[in-house]
Amino acid sequence: MQFHHNGYVSGEPRVLPAAGTGIDRPADLPDEVDVLIVGSGPAGMLLAAQMSQFPTVTTRMIERRDGRLALGQADGIQPRSVETFQAFGFGPHIVAEAYNIAWMNYWTPDPQHPENIIRTTRQADYAKDISEFPHLIVNQARVLDYFAEAAVRGPGRITPDFGIEFVDLTVHETGEYPVEVKLRYVAGAREGEERTIRAKYVGGADGARSQVRESIGRKHIGKFAAHAWGVMDVTVETDFPDWRTKCAINSEAGNILHIPREGGYLCRVYVDLGEVPEDDHHQVRQTPLETTVAKANEILHPYTLEVKQAAWYSVYEVGHRVTDKFDDVDVDADHAPHVFLMGDACHTHSAKAGQGMNVSMQDGFNLGWKLGSVLTGRSPESLLSTYSAERQPVAQQLIDFDRQWSSLMARKPEEIDDPQELANFYMATSEFPSGFMTQYTPSMITGDAAHQDLAVGFPIGKRFKSAEVVRVADGNIEHLGHHHLADGRWRVYAFADAAAQGEASALSDWAEWMQSSPDSPIVRYTPAGADEDAVFDVKVVYPQSFEEIDALAAPEVFRPRCGSLGLMNWEKVYAGGSGTDIFAERGLSRDGVVVVVRPDQYVAAVLPLQATDELAAFFAQNMVPAAS
Repeated sequence: MQFHHNGYVSGEPRVLPAAGTGIDRPADLPDEVDVLIVGSGPAGMLLAAQMSQFPTVTTRMIERRDGRLALGQADGIQPRSVETFQAFGFGPHIVAEAYNIAWMNYWTPDPQHPENIIRTTRQADYAKDISEFPHLIVNQARVLDYFAEAAVRGPGRITPDFGIEFVDLTVHETGEYPVEVKLRYVAGAREGEERTIRAKYVGGADGARSQVRESIGRKHIGKFAAHAWGVMDVTVETDFPDWRTKCAINSEAGNILHIPREGGYLCRVYVDLGEVPEDDHHQVRQTPLETTVAKANEILHPYTLEVKQAAWYSVYEVGHRVTDKFDDVDVDADHAPHVFLMGDACHTHSAKAGQGMNVSMQDGFNLGWKLGSVLTGRSPESLLSTYSAERQPVAQQLIDFDRQWSSLMARKPEEIDDPQELANFYMATSEFPSGFMTQYTPSMITGDAAHQDLAVGFPIGKRFKSAEVVRVADGNIEHLGHHHLADGRWRVYAFADAAAQGEASALSDWAEWMQSSPDSPIVRYTPAGADEDAVFDVKVVYPQSFEEIDALAAPEVFRPRCGSLGLMNWEKVYAGGSGTDIFAERGLSRDGVVVVVRPDQYVAAVLPLQATDELAAFFAQNMVPAAS
């Protein structure tokens, strides 16, 4: 990480200097806010952490609870989420704390003694093959803690306003703060008091029973499946040999999905409670823990487990529902939205595919930079219409995947023709649950694929898949994508053509245009007085080895001045040689190519170095020129 550019830092460098609304932040909720976040779950907390990077924006987050979440329900962390944690500055910390899923084992009835289960398959986890980031298990409460830490360490110093309940809202057609929000204090000295505040925008992250969703008239479409599962976080005494390995267990008595938890002792066990009659009226949710433990022992036979402590227990019926739209504006309307739905407020499904928290966080990541860009004047308000357009199809894809996975998990032995089918499905579809299959379609922030052949390993609309490069200034090998912080900036990567440094080249012509042309996005959209890389983080990667490149000979656009001291940034110049050939790994043209990446890490455009007019036109549709 980089610091000291504003002067010597002797303390924790991840704590950024307070600025704007982060200075003397009022303890009480203001009467007017730019962004009101309702709910402090994964989507809401990530949104708060992102908005803390925009300290000129007044952002507040209300939460009905009177304090932090002590015990979360979700626990599966997919590689895309770990990649996101890296962007928010706590990836290595949570990896060290979490349980790392290295293997998944499969158990089925013993053909000779079908009342017993036997291990039939050992399978390395998919994360080993598709990402440098692991597949983790860690309590949702700890994920929220890390995002809360990121939010309070950001310049905006955002902290939750606990003990405040959302009641209702009305969106008015006019006014600077068009959303009128009714709130109620449910804890503390003001318990029972109601008040009304106004907001420019509201993010509803208030769960499956979302009152924000109800207040804008959106509907959860779908239904519960006729199947119930008991889920328990337990410490046990057991002779089951795979207790510390993730397992899918199918027996004549039912099914178990078994997931070890962080800490070395705790495990989560999803226990199949069977079909639910239509006239049950959710009575299955009253199934006691003892009944579920007994069922687990039946399924595990000949092995047994004795529960020593249950940290958490619940029963749920599998439900698959998606809200009809993720904002308050009808499809055919021509104005921007002011209320947005995230997470369980707009999509619900089973927990067994480990998707809920992961997809919810990407909702918050998608929305956060867009709100920040609009409210700081970088982008037009029309940008906000892309949130629902992008995230609703992702949620539907999730529901379709989860419905198939849940059905496979709930089968009886006699319904299984191939014992390897579940394991094969798990691996064949691995990129989807990992979070890497999301691909946004062309829009004002995602270009078309006209030049995709210049960078086949960076598909437009998909997240930027990092690869190693060598930093020229010091010879260190770095993952290029790991520098892509959640700071609201666009990334523009120039992969150089083959000309030797200092020779006339397409790169040097492009760099000169970027540095000085009035049509350059840097010149046109960077505010006066701001750092040269305040809006666009522009880096170059040369195809030669780093020994052949001189950082000080790189074009000026790759040596921007930063901070109050005006120091040159040495970390914009990279090389792809010396055994870390990103050009070969990602199929990059040796004639050079520009890859534009959105603030949420998704590839927005792939262009030739010569296509400066196209680059200018791309940003002209999603950014507002800076005031001179």
